[in-house]
Amino acid sequence: MHQKIAVLDFGGQYAHLIANRVRRLGVYSEILDNEISAEQLKDFKGVILSGGPMSVNGKDAPMCDPDIFKLGIPVLGICYGHQLMQKTLGGEVAQGKTKEYGMAELNIVNPVGIFKDIKANSRVWMSHFDMVSNPSEGFEVIGNTEDCPTAALADTVRNLYGIQFHAEVTHTPEGMKMLDNFLNICNVNRDWSIEKFIEEQIEEIKKKIGNNKVFLLVSGGVDSTVCFALLEKALGPNRVHGMLVDTGLMRLDEAEKVKKYLNEAGFTNLHVADKKDEFLNALDGVFDPEKKRKIIGDLFWKIKEDVAEELGLNPNEWIMGQGTIYPDTIETGGTKHADKIKTHHNRVDLVQQMIAAGKVIEPIAQLYKDEVRELGEKLGLPHEMVWRHPFPGPGLGVRMLCANEASVQDSPDFTELNGQIVDYLKQKFGLDDAEVRVLPIQSVGVQGDERTYRHPVALFTKLRDWKTLEKISTGITNRFSEVNRVMLCMSGEAGNFTINPYCITKKRVGLLQRADDYVDQIMKNAPDDYGIWQFPVVLIPTSTTPNKESIVLRPIVSTEAMTASFAEIDENVTNQIVERINTEEDITHIFYDLTHKPPGTIEWE
Repeated sequence: MHQKIAVLDFGGQYAHLIANRVRRLGVYSEILDNEISAEQLKDFKGVILSGGPMSVNGKDAPMCDPDIFKLGIPVLGICYGHQLMQKTLGGEVAQGKTKEYGMAELNIVNPVGIFKDIKANSRVWMSHFDMVSNPSEGFEVIGNTEDCPTAALADTVRNLYGIQFHAEVTHTPEGMKMLDNFLNICNVNRDWSIEKFIEEQIEEIKKKIGNNKVFLLVSGGVDSTVCFALLEKALGPNRVHGMLVDTGLMRLDEAEKVKKYLNEAGFTNLHVADKKDEFLNALDGVFDPEKKRKIIGDLFWKIKEDVAEELGLNPNEWIMGQGTIYPDTIETGGTKHADKIKTHHNRVDLVQQMIAAGKVIEPIAQLYKDEVRELGEKLGLPHEMVWRHPFPGPGLGVRMLCANEASVQDSPDFTELNGQIVDYLKQKFGLDDAEVRVLPIQSVGVQGDERTYRHPVALFTKLRDWKTLEKISTGITNRFSEVNRVMLCMSGEAGNFTINPYCITKKRVGLLQRADDYVDQIMKNAPDDYGIWQFPVVLIPTSTTPNKESIVLRPIVSTEAMTASFAEIDENVTNQIVERINTEEDITHIFYDLTHKPPGTIEWE
């Protein structure tokens, strides 16, 4: 039987990622409700308190059993969990002078416990607005940042540790070492692996499916393909039927390409349904991003059922399958205290009802993208298939921003805010040549584990130093609450940006497909992959010219989608992309998204 680490879930975007990282270090972990009693935790080797979207000082803030800190087992609090530990034990928490989202420099003042063998100065990933203002008795400060003097606290006598930053994300480079140190403090056995997951999941699939069969929605992406392979390994190819829906919102010629390479990989039991017209008709006149996602998700499900009926599949013999992974669940507000960031197409209400009724199987729903890729390798899938760039289920439908007439009429005046940001850039960074435009559109973000829907800032400057631009981006989004993204203008002049009242149309889809394909072809021939995990190309209905639009390039580096940083592509490659996209007469501006996640999500909607 595995020795275990408990992760108490307070609704943080990274709660499950903590368990993922603990498993990566070879230790079995379980995510448990924050209200679990201390008595139920006494057999665990350690406890980790997750982050969360609320303030510990809030009226309905989730709490934990205070006796957890009396069990005599090590406890690590992360972000909200760090603050909760202090508040529970008599410390004080207050709103910080500066909100921190993204990279920060951690200064370790005492390298004890979780900081053993960690560099004195280390980059860490922040996402918070509150901070510990007065530590409780017995704790000492072992680390700080410029804006957070209590970034890390420790009571080494009781083995209680708290960190304001997120050690579990890949953007805290030494985070895994910190977690590894905590596991050493817990003195826990390391006997968990992805091979164990495969063994256990195959038995679980067989138990759940019984004598039935699985009708799986396939996109050609990594998640659904690995899910397809796992189901076939458990049930055999004759009991798993895949369906690819051509929504008309896929990449250029994507349906044909996916069918070809899936067949080459040995997946022969695949049906392709051409439903372009149905999706475009359903989205006609729809502007709100959440509504678009729900329409797409509901229509996916309806078409799946219609095709199953057309193929004569008896509903009493077939269970629907999905390649859902954990970020889809957590970003849809799928855990008790989580904030909804955006509704994923495989998490709309209709799907949730079917899941509750036991009519859906999701074998990899507890995994992150990096685990899914490892699982695919272990199942013997081709390397190029396993490491393919992710593509969202709703496709270009969420990479094509829309606006209605009300948005045009209610467009705010950002003249004063533009001036404030320009002054900030001059004073903080000595940037004298920059012009700034806060654009009249909005996009989805995630800040302090909460959903935001705010404006992007466009920088017009000759500066091309990525490190300085990164600091500028983080500084602006931390300082100015009206915005959650910062972009560098690669082509086009500063001016008065207005909104076009556009929805999803066949013409706009074609325009975005071509722009996306230009980027894809150029990046295939680039001298480096720049660590790019995904490269969204976004069409936004705003320009300084009537009836024209703009393109946003969003190349990001990530491993599990919960955090991301923008990729730093060589200027000669970006110049090729800009030159190619500029052949489209409907495009006037091309922007490069400089925003990490947080505060911006990977997709704009």
